[in-house]
Amino acid sequence: MLDHDVDPIQDAQRLEAVAALDAFTPDARARLDRFAQRAAEDLHGDIGAVSLMLDSAVFFAGSHGLEGWIAAAAGMPAEIALCAGAVRRRATYVLEDAARDPEQQDNPLVTVDGIRSYAGAPLVNASGHVLGACCVVGWSPRRFTTGDIQALETLAAEIVAVLEHDRSS
Repeated sequence: MLDHDVDPIQDAQRLEAVAALDAFTPDARARLDRFAQRAAEDLHGDIGAVSLMLDSAVFFAGSHGLEGWIAAAAGMPAEIALCAGAVRRRATYVLEDAARDPEQQDNPLVTVDGIRSYAGAPLVNASGHVLGACCVVGWSPRRFTTGDIQALETLAAEIVAVLEHDRSS
């Protein structure tokens, strides 16, 4: 039974699943960077990322095109992280124009950093836990096609397969 008053990001079993991943090594980083690059290139995004949602922050385990404070920190607080939308919804989260989205228009990623578009597919493991997201980010508003979303979701499934294989090796 789901407790709708509990933030899914705080779910202890989900956090244990994230902690069990072998995603925090230089080899894992290189593999996840390649996935992030594929996401950016395949979906024509300015940024591609593979995020892991911790309890109070998102960690970018792989990235392509990140710059500035986000790249230096390799993450951000959960309360502003767009990837939190995919984790909480357990579904692909899309923002075609974040500046016009009532939920995100006041987010500093939008107002200060200038992010306008986002699509993030959840990384769902075999146990059903959402570990994070595979996402693309843009500096301009854009419409994501059904094909874009399917490609992103397929890539997310590939990432989870690699992460789970690495964990069991």
